[in-house]
Amino acid sequence: MFLRVEHTTEFSYDGSIAEAYTELRLRPLEGGGQHCSSFRLATEPFGLRVREYRDHFGNDVHHFDVLEPHERLAVTAVSTVMTPVAFLSSEPLSPLELHDYLSATGYTPFAGAVRAFAETHASDGSGAQRARAIMDAVRGELVYDPEATDVQTRADEVLELGRGVCQDFAHVMLATCRTAGIPARYVSGYLYDPKLHGDNAASHAWVDVWDDAAGWTSLDPTHDREQTEAYVRVAVGRDYADVPPTRGVFKGAAHETLSVRVGLQAL
Repeated sequence: MFLRVEHTTEFSYDGSIAEAYTELRLRPLEGGGQHCSSFRLATEPFGLRVREYRDHFGNDVHHFDVLEPHERLAVTAVSTVMTPVAFLSSEPLSPLELHDYLSATGYTPFAGAVRAFAETHASDGSGAQRARAIMDAVRGELVYDPEATDVQTRADEVLELGRGVCQDFAHVMLATCRTAGIPARYVSGYLYDPKLHGDNAASHAWVDVWDDAAGWTSLDPTHDREQTEAYVRVAVGRDYADVPPTRGVFKGAAHETLSVRVGLQAL
């Protein structure tokens, strides 16, 4: 599928701030059958010098400074990307990646609730087969509720609440897979839904799991299915903390308000 993605982030302040540093992970990934054919960033204020580097997870990171006083900052990323029918990757894990994708993190602690969930839903088979069983369990036991959690909620807290959003479903699956000895990584991106138009789309999150025989398999516990051509992969990491679309700091006493608009269009 050939998709156009437009992602606009606006930072507003109730007073003037003196400086701001902003980091972006918005360029779709290359690999696994996905290809980003074009990408551009537009900033307000205009004319900012945007630099770029690649982090150790393979994500493209753009960053810039605004040194003069301002009360508003906006960034729009426009991408065109070709997505595959299914994600295919057998690129082997390095020892560091294996450590990263088997370890507990701030969002995915090996807490009591996580261990109990993993033990309850333990199954036999390959790593990919066991991960699919975990995905089914996460989708079966959690209720999608955008009011139940926030961006800081941990996997064990989600299990205690029994509800959450795609980020929470992904964190529960990550923590459970890792507890069961299955390497797994967080995936951020977008999910195209033809029923939504204009700016009604949103960011999405799901999980890659590693199997020595099958390689990477990409699973979406929110929808209980494998990744399809409707998914756009943007960044991967240990959990959400590694892949936020925008991250930044500023100098000043003003209160910040963040607004995000995402639009996906099939071309």
